[in-house]
Formats: sequence, structure tokens, C-alpha cells
Amino acid sequence: MSDVVVIGGGQAGLAAGYFLRRAGLDFIILDDQERSGGAWRHGWQSLRMFSPAQYSPLPGWPMPAQSGELFPTASHVVDYLERYEKRYNLPVRRSVDVTDVRPDHQRLVVETDAGSLNAAAVISATGTWQSPYVPYYPGQDTFSGKQPHTVDYDSPDMFVGERVVVVGGGNSAAQILAEVSAVADTVWVTRHPPRFMPDDVDGAVLFDVATAREAVRRSGRDHGGVEELGDIVMVPPVREARDRGVLNRSPMFDRLTSTGVSWRDGREHEFDAIIWCTGFRPHLGHLSGLRSPRDRGQPATKGTQSIGHPGLHLIGYGDWTGFASATIIGATRTAKLAVAEIRARMDRA
Repeated sequence: MSDVVVIGGGQAGLAAGYFLRRAGLDFIILDDQERSGGAWRHGWQSLRMFSPAQYSPLPGWPMPAQSGELFPTASHVVDYLERYEKRYNLPVRRSVDVTDVRPDHQRLVVETDAGSLNAAAVISATGTWQSPYVPYYPGQDTFSGKQPHTVDYDSPDMFVGERVVVVGGGNSAAQILAEVSAVADTVWVTRHPPRFMPDDVDGAVLFDVATAREAVRRSGRDHGGVEELGDIVMVPPVREARDRGVLNRSPMFDRLTSTGVSWRDGREHEFDAIIWCTGFRPHLGHLSGLRSPRDRGQPATKGTQSIGHPGLHLIGYGDWTGFASATIIGATRTAKLAVAEIRARMDRA
């Protein structure tokens, strides 16, 4: 029996652990991965953060700068998360798969492949990486080429000399297109024209804008937020691709054929691979047994707290559980809020 069970040992789960310890609560962190690092351990080889290290701290210990790099690599982030976990001696139990969360009077039961746990509160921090999203298009099952998603992409070596379609208008699509286009014949397709941010905008600027937006919204006014700046951060590889003239977008195709794709106007092209950089959905299968109110398909929350189950908090999934909460610094802020609410609720009990 624990005060709190945290599901997920990535950046959001570790931030929650830091604040739970400061709050004097008994807790355990369950993670289904063999090693620390969360989704950062599974990114492609050249994946980088959008912000300098000093703008991406977990609570208590800023991320050290990476020698010779303004934008830290994924391996640097993994190393930081590993060291952070050890620095604060966080109780992470690994390779534990949570299969279900169910109510038990005023508490919650967490079912795992290693047994059951009973807790006063549960923090779900499983992120999105394990739930890739691929939209359906007619003919998708007939295409004979490769169809990797972002989660399957490792390096451009997978596509040397091939004809490749990159699908998606976000940062992952732009970064992957930038390096695949150096070794393959590429076409970039998006549903809407991509919007590139100014060259001097990075993750630090984005978080400052998001913070300002939240403050304005709390006062009852409107603020355009980061959406007014654009969708794609111009990190060095993307700027280099722009200078090579490869950031040329085509409209979304209408269907797939056995050998390629076809557009509504009748154009058809043959391709060897389609890379789906089409995003993710919250990884929430472990909560499917809880009957909770929904808001636009997501569990309805007030802040991070589930409206249907007051002992359940969700952090790190995106703006619906706290602005910029899928970023490291944003996860810190929402974890702090969640733990404060849990502590207050337990004090009232």
C-alpha cells in the first residue's frame, strides 16, 4: 500500500517523484521500460531538443550543457534523466507493465504483471510515444513498400537511393525530411501548408510565449500563443534543408496504390517508402477500465485531476493536462501542481 503510484518513469514521472518526496508522501514509480530515459531512448539517432539545455530543467537540478552543442542530442537527455533518477534516489520499479487501474472505495487499485498495488492517488505519466497515430487512406493495405512511422525511424541509412514520401507538417516530419532528402529522392506532403518559425525562435522562446499565453488566459483575455509563430522550429538541419531547396510541400495525396500514391487530380507517383510523421495519441490503455467523462476524446480534467476520479492525475500528455506539459520544463510545472493537489486532498481526508 502506497500513498501514490506513479505510472511512467520518463521525464514527467521523475518530476512527479521529486515533488512527491518533497511533500513527504510514500510513493513508487512504475515503468515498463528496462532502463531510464523514457521516450528519449527510442528517438532516431540525430534527434535533438528544440531548446538549449538551460531551458529544459527538471526540478532541483538543471540539465548540464552538452559540450559543443547548443541543442542537446537525445543521448544527452537520456544521460541526464538517468543521472537525475540516481541523484534523487527515486524509487523506480522497472519492466513493470500496468494493465489496469480501478476504483476501490476511496482508493485506487493498480493492477500490474507483477501484482496489485493499492494507493490513495495515482499519477498517470505514460506520455504518447507508445501510441503512434497513422491516418487511414484508401489503398493503404495494398501498398507494397515500407510504411514506417516516426517511432520506427532510426536514420536515413534505411532509405539510401530510394523514392520516399514524408507525410506530416510538424517538427518530426521536417527533421526527418531534412536528412532523408540528402540520400533519397523525397516528396513532402502535408494537409496544410507548413508554417516555419523565424530562424531565431527556439524552444526557449516558445515556452516564454506559452507562459505569457497562460497568464493572459487566466485573466480572461485572449492570446494567440505559439500558434501565431508557426509550427516548425528552424533547427540547424531544417535550415540547411531549406537552403538546399528541399522544403517544398505538396498537397496530401488522395489514396495509395500498390506502388505509390495518387492525387485527386489524377497524378500518380511510384515510391519505395512512406514515412508517417503523423503524431501520437496519449498512451492510456491502462485507464480504459475507468469510466470517466470525456472532453474531445480525452479524459476530462480540471488542471491535472480527473473529473471522474479525484484520486487520478494525468501529466505530460499535452496542453489538455497543463500547457507545454509534454516538454521537460512543462512536465515540471504540471507535476508540481498535481502533487500539491494530492497533498491537499490527503490533508482534507
